Amino acid sequence: MRVSLSKIAKLVQGRIIGNSAIMVSDAAPFEQADSNEITVAGSAKFLKKMADCNAAAVLVSRDVNDTDHNLVQVDNPMVAFAKVVHYFHPPPQPRKAVHPDSVIGKDFKCGQNVTIDSMVSIGDQVTIGNQVWLHPGVVIGDHVTIGDDVTIYPNVTILERCTVGDRVIIHSGSVIGSDGFGFAPDGKCYHKIPHTGIVQIDDDVEIGANNTVDRATFGKTHIGRGVKTDNLVHIAHNVIVGENTVLVAQVGISGSVTIGKNAILAGQAGVAGHLTIGDGAIVGPQTGVGKSVPDGQIVSSGIPEMPHRLWLRVQRFIPKLPEFSKRLSGLEKRLKLLEQKMD
Repeated sequence: MRVSLSKIAKLVQGRIIGNSAIMVSDAAPFEQADSNEITVAGSAKFLKKMADCNAAAVLVSRDVNDTDHNLVQVDNPMVAFAKVVHYFHPPPQPRKAVHPDSVIGKDFKCGQNVTIDSMVSIGDQVTIGNQVWLHPGVVIGDHVTIGDDVTIYPNVTILERCTVGDRVIIHSGSVIGSDGFGFAPDGKCYHKIPHTGIVQIDDDVEIGANNTVDRATFGKTHIGRGVKTDNLVHIAHNVIVGENTVLVAQVGISGSVTIGKNAILAGQAGVAGHLTIGDGAIVGPQTGVGKSVPDGQIVSSGIPEMPHRLWLRVQRFIPKLPEFSKRLSGLEKRLKLLEQKMD
């Protein structure tokens, strides 16, 4: 497929600087794009390398000018690039049919243009909306409700009574509505605490591959509108994740945590139970959160890499830090007394 730069500019509501008639056949990364492809320079790092760019055209912000390249000026270059990539590489379309190998329970209700692939298992009294695509191996429990324009990839499990909103994507291997990790010890063994709640996933959420979202002990575990999770994320029972929050790979959230709107938890961050992460807060990678984080605050605690021999020396002192702190406090007091006597 070859399209003119003017058509691409119309798609992204951009303004062309250069040759609007040039033909473009694909989108490509900045360093790899050739004379038939369009790319993006979304940050200063790439703008500094424009002289080395061989692309037919470059998506840039409104304030960028470069007479040596064909430019498409847009409000948000990365969003525009995503639209262009989607244009050249549209997602596969479902067959809009029910495969004979699927198993469907009693009182099943579904909307129009639904695709149910092979080996799908649907429980009793399930309701799904229009334009829903259940890929092979999906399991839907009893009394589950799924909205419109939902795509559920292979081997996803959504257990009983959970609800999924509109325009939700759930990637392969994820489990929605598994029991929370709750046990009551009696000194000899652990007694399982029943989890009678649900998981509610609101509109426009995307759940990565191999996520687990536990059902609530009572009430609901709630994933707010527009939330995006990466792969291998764990969300425990009764967690609330606010709108448009991002959870990056291997994040682990303990039970009854509340996360605000527009927060970011970076890779391998872990949050202890019953805490609050505020609106717009950012938790850095490998950070262990042991107390609540206020709105807008950035916290981090991951230890940067260092030579192994140096790390062996450093880690010997970590258990002694409380003792060192006590001794240092004592020295400060003695120094203060000496200074007072000298005065």
